[in-house]
Amino acid sequence: MFSAGCFSGRFRFLFTLLSAMSAAFRFFRFAPLLLLLAALVAFADGPKLRKTTVAKNLTIGVPEGFAALPDDGIAAKYPAQRRPLAVFTSLNGRVDMSVAQKPTTFSNRDYALLLKIYKASIQNMYGKVKFLREDIQTINKRDFVVLEFVSSVTDNRRGGTLAPIRKYQFVQYAIEGDQLYVFTFDAPADEQAQWQPTAREIMSSVVLK
Repeated sequence: MFSAGCFSGRFRFLFTLLSAMSAAFRFFRFAPLLLLLAALVAFADGPKLRKTTVAKNLTIGVPEGFAALPDDGIAAKYPAQRRPLAVFTSLNGRVDMSVAQKPTTFSNRDYALLLKIYKASIQNMYGKVKFLREDIQTINKRDFVVLEFVSSVTDNRRGGTLAPIRKYQFVQYAIEGDQLYVFTFDAPADEQAQWQPTAREIMSSVVLK
């Protein structure tokens, strides 16, 4: 026969076990929501950027995890005669941001005209272009020509027609003196949702003196 004390002890044990099982069930039931809330809290303050000096008159925010390409890496990726001042790339090499500088005969009073010229140039460069933004925007007390778009170009390598190469791109232009500065961010189009907030934060961080 069981004593009253023994029965009470077993009852308390079963009650504790059932309570623990119930709590565990509730936790796993709401685990996806908890993970989503944790992610939202982690990114509540926006992408993490580190202020980086590109030239004596120029700084820009670079995302954590991006690394600066060395000169030979820039030469391999950008074989043009006039290479960018700096190129930063993600760990997997799929996402790039660059800063280029070149002489110009235009001035900062020509931005409305330059917006039309650069838009037409982009349309001629790619098979299809969907513009998300085309504007002249003031950032840190300086005006910039801003073009944000998704481009698509047919890949005809190896004599065949492969799936079009689609990219999300954010390009920003500014003129200081007789120099044109071009800031470019590009990522695969299927990663636009992931990188668009970062691209916009980067472009908003530019300080050109």
